[in-house]
Amino acid sequence: MSDPATAAAADPATDRPRISAARRTGLLVTLVLGGLTALPPLSMDMYLPALPEVTEVLRSPAATVQLTLTACLLGMALGQLVVGPMSDKWGRRRPLLAGMVVYVLATAVCAVAPSAELLIAFRLLQGLAGAAGIVIARAVVRDLYDGVAMARFFSTLMLISGVAPVVAPLIGGQVLRLTDWRGVFVVLTVIGVLLTLLVWRTMHETLPPERRHSGGVGEALRTMGSLLRDRVFTGYMLCGGFAFAALFAYISASPFVVQDIYGASPQTFSLLFGVNSIGLVLVGQLNGKVLVGRVSLDKALAAGLVVITLASGALLAMTSGVFGGAGLAAVATGLFVLMSAMGLAMPNTNAQALMRSRDAAGSASALLGTSTFLLGAVASPLVGIAGEHTAVPMAVVQLGCALAATVSFVALCRPWRRTAG
Repeated sequence: MSDPATAAAADPATDRPRISAARRTGLLVTLVLGGLTALPPLSMDMYLPALPEVTEVLRSPAATVQLTLTACLLGMALGQLVVGPMSDKWGRRRPLLAGMVVYVLATAVCAVAPSAELLIAFRLLQGLAGAAGIVIARAVVRDLYDGVAMARFFSTLMLISGVAPVVAPLIGGQVLRLTDWRGVFVVLTVIGVLLTLLVWRTMHETLPPERRHSGGVGEALRTMGSLLRDRVFTGYMLCGGFAFAALFAYISASPFVVQDIYGASPQTFSLLFGVNSIGLVLVGQLNGKVLVGRVSLDKALAAGLVVITLASGALLAMTSGVFGGAGLAAVATGLFVLMSAMGLAMPNTNAQALMRSRDAAGSASALLGTSTFLLGAVASPLVGIAGEHTAVPMAVVQLGCALAATVSFVALCRPWRRTAG
């Protein structure tokens, strides 16, 4: 087996007919993979407008209810460590279908959970099962594409998966007008069933038997160890992980910041969240349609990191009173800029990391996803450490994560040296 941390080599001749056939179904593949990558933001964001209501109905403090987000995120992180190597050994299709079935069952139980503790437990299981869609979608992209084409495809996926955070809070807000927070999980269950049927009917195997890993846990650990010893891969992994943690600090804190601190309604919060998500989608399309192929991926990534850091610093200044009493419009503008810049950071870190791991795309995707969601899970409870009536912790976490992402990129990836080489 070749070193998984090496740059991608050409596909064997036996793989070409299969890959060509898969690419000819480009629209169908894009829709299925987009649905799988949209499942995490759907699971998170449809539920966001209901957080204050869950706090009241289950009679639990806000910090405890925020753990329902952390548990789901933690499950998605740990699940990828299992599913990724499984997909390298058994192919992409079977682990994906198994994960989707468990996701549907766990989500259905969340809809009837009588306590915050039980809700946290099944949100964890929901995340563990939903991890299959995240990690395998990235691995399938690596099976089918390489180089600039892969970066463009990731940007296209961002267009589809970016619709989810735009639509999800709006759907969640409307569901809350018709029913309570449990109805949100009923809708998620239906979405999970439909996506499972779509995968079963249309998703074909993209990893041929000759490229699968026959080893067990030991080989999977050695493969991941080889990837982590690749300094550049680790740099992109940490860069993407810290950038996502800054994003998730916003996702976790924004329901309380916008609704409790600034007095907005759930519908107004949903609208603002949707506008921010549109910014992410538009910048992601700018990256894929205009920048990729004209500007190096590292330059686009560096620009994204600079904007994220500046926006985080501005948010900290506004929320801490440096500019006086900043209103909702000013804070919302800063959040819009920060979230939009993720359209430059996320697809390019994924593409650059996966280009170094053709022979272990599942394991590489697992490491990328696990680091991303673990860092997000750590960021989530930190934003509420000072209570529900200040947005300063959110801004502090965002700025810290943005600086950590920048340091990882500069110190480990060292793009100027690889360009010179």
